[in-house]
Amino acid sequence: MSQLAEDKRTIRDMGKVLNHPSGLFVLFFTEMWERFSYYGMRALLVLFLTASLMDGGYGWERSDALELYALYTGLVYFTPIIGGVIADKLLGYRMAVFIGALIMAMGHASMAMETPAFFYAGLTMLILGNGLFKPNISSIVGQLYRDNEDQKDAAYTIFYMGINAGAFLGILLCGYIGEKISWSYGFGLAMIFMIAGAIQFWYSSKIFGKIGLKPENDGIADKQETSLTEVAGGSKRIITWAIIGVVIALIIFFLSSAGDSASALNIINKRYMPALLFGSVISIIGFIVTDPSLTKIEKDRVWVIVVLTFFTVFFWWAFEQSGGSMTIFSRDYTDRTLVGAGAAIFNTVNTILTAGSMAVITWVLLQLFNVTWSRISFANMILAASFIVIWIIVILMLGFEWGFFGGVANYFGLELADKTEVQASWFSILNSFFIITLAPLFSKFWDKKIITSGPVKFGIGLILVGLGFAFLAYGSAGIPQGAKTASVSMFWLVMAYFLHTAGELCVSPVGLSYVSKLAPVRLIGLMFGVWFVANFIANWSAGITGSYIDAITESNSMTVFFLIFTGITVGAGIICILLKGVLGKMMHGFE
Repeated sequence: MSQLAEDKRTIRDMGKVLNHPSGLFVLFFTEMWERFSYYGMRALLVLFLTASLMDGGYGWERSDALELYALYTGLVYFTPIIGGVIADKLLGYRMAVFIGALIMAMGHASMAMETPAFFYAGLTMLILGNGLFKPNISSIVGQLYRDNEDQKDAAYTIFYMGINAGAFLGILLCGYIGEKISWSYGFGLAMIFMIAGAIQFWYSSKIFGKIGLKPENDGIADKQETSLTEVAGGSKRIITWAIIGVVIALIIFFLSSAGDSASALNIINKRYMPALLFGSVISIIGFIVTDPSLTKIEKDRVWVIVVLTFFTVFFWWAFEQSGGSMTIFSRDYTDRTLVGAGAAIFNTVNTILTAGSMAVITWVLLQLFNVTWSRISFANMILAASFIVIWIIVILMLGFEWGFFGGVANYFGLELADKTEVQASWFSILNSFFIITLAPLFSKFWDKKIITSGPVKFGIGLILVGLGFAFLAYGSAGIPQGAKTASVSMFWLVMAYFLHTAGELCVSPVGLSYVSKLAPVRLIGLMFGVWFVANFIANWSAGITGSYIDAITESNSMTVFFLIFTGITVGAGIICILLKGVLGKMMHGFE
């Protein structure tokens, strides 16, 4: 029996949940726990670094905190290119996901110590673990639909709902516990559920059969270089493009070394990171597109991935202000103190958001249990136990905000008052909430085939994220030039997150689907790594741009700062739409 036929039988035997293979929802929850840990930690990072020593933080300046944010979030999305290769050639996708999850759990445990040495060691482990985890779980999703390409956009949208379910819960719970109880407890909570996700995934493995194992030669389309001449040619290309990358990196490094830098962090971001970024990107792309085993059609499709990746950089560069400058804006420039009716309305809305989202995710969980309990019962018990713990924490948190559980609140040092101060990290959950609620609508919309062009979907997403910043720019019009604090209405942040989320649903899950469709099977892990290189560039650039928030607001205004993102993303979106025809032809049968 061929590998494809065996995989089709495995997919058929695993049963269906919501008209998709049940394995999709196993991956849904595995990714959910990983995103819980990542976004829970990310929500705290800048706030912890800039909190005063009296409040348990490090007391850093905003610009320094955002530079570390840039370095961390950039490298988190650089290591997937290495993790993709390791999975393709050595570990296989499933083992890479499991090992990556364990390394990240160790990283969260280290960060919970809070001492500088453990803090930096924890960040390093999170970067390395994510490199193994992130591209390869997406690769497994794609393998579930090798014989059903038309359903991939909808499948990746559902998978993306799992990503954002984890982000919602991580930001909500880690953010609340970190800001109001203890930074250590916030970081530690991320560790607990990362471990749960690793165990759940490992004990669910048998449901996948051979899907997600190390890929094998599957015929002409994926032929391997076996002759000495071909092997030598591959080695020469590696050496050639490595030399080109190093030369470019050295040129950029020496050009950026002209001025004095204030700190080691500044030196890394101004000299080493640009050199690493441009040198590695050019060498990786050059190595892939000059692969002699690629057919003309394969090469065209790879170039389409590269072009879409380029436009994705602009989207994430703007979008990732969420964890940096937008977090600063929510803490220092937004009116977050509510009293009386305002506090009651917020607590009601927060309860509906939280309990409603938990109910939706729990319903999906029960659908998975109904189909898979007998086959992967232990993994499902881990999932069930994790959700029981989550529900307990959610009920306690909501109870504290409503003024209940006074004795428990006093134990944790929380004061129950007649006013509510919304934690700065809370606004980030809006993105995840909108994803959870809008993802099914977008999935159905894509299925209707009203808009089928990938470049058009990308362009719409870029324009929407730009409009979100236009709302923030307008809402910031009353902030005096150079002001360090203000009391802007929450409305502008809420609208920005809504538009950013709508844009994200046009770009990210669709992009994952297109990589899976267009990449040669033998290179799929590597191409997903390339896709995440866009996030490397964008996240690093986002943090560096965000670090200029004080400089720009002092010389111009907060409105000008946000309009920079509006102008660039809307312009990129229009160009992407105009390229629809050219890219459509290069996809050779895909739209």
